[in-house]
Amino acid sequence: MLQQPQQPQQPQERWRGRGRRVTRTARLARGAVLAGSLALLPLGTACSGGEDDAAKKSKAMPTTVTAAPAAGAVAPAKVEVIANLTGCKPKIRIDADELRQGLCHTKEIDYLITTFPEEKYKRAWLDSAAVYGGKYLVGLRWIVSAKEPEMLEQFLTKLGGTIQQLRGIGPTPAPSAS
Repeated sequence: MLQQPQQPQQPQERWRGRGRRVTRTARLARGAVLAGSLALLPLGTACSGGEDDAAKKSKAMPTTVTAAPAAGAVAPAKVEVIANLTGCKPKIRIDADELRQGLCHTKEIDYLITTFPEEKYKRAWLDSAAVYGGKYLVGLRWIVSAKEPEMLEQFLTKLGGTIQQLRGIGPTPAPSAS
């Protein structure tokens, strides 16, 4: 059998996929660039505009609230918090992805507190409720509804928001003749 003469391997070259040769000089240059960038990394991070811990915490926990004008309290979109501000302990009726609804029962009134994870769900709920008409106390991502709409005025001072009158479907009642 004939043997092919072996060519001496050159120590400064090595094969790197797809037929490219990487020379020893190129490898040394890459190593120098890598070492230089690693040496500059602490300087880059030390000189960057970092934030203090308080700023990081405030960004980590965004809050959305609606201020109550008279009471100076806030009513975030959480059934239990709104119920506490109105003086009741709610019984949760619905706990879904689109809304949470709690029933409050007091000596004076029964009312519903409905909260929403996003404003778009509140708008959809109001669009659906427009069929029935009625008055609602509406805040940022929450709604309070009651059989006696005059009670909503009391909640307005505690929670903020606005009272919205929804028309409903059907003819408008004729004004009574006095």
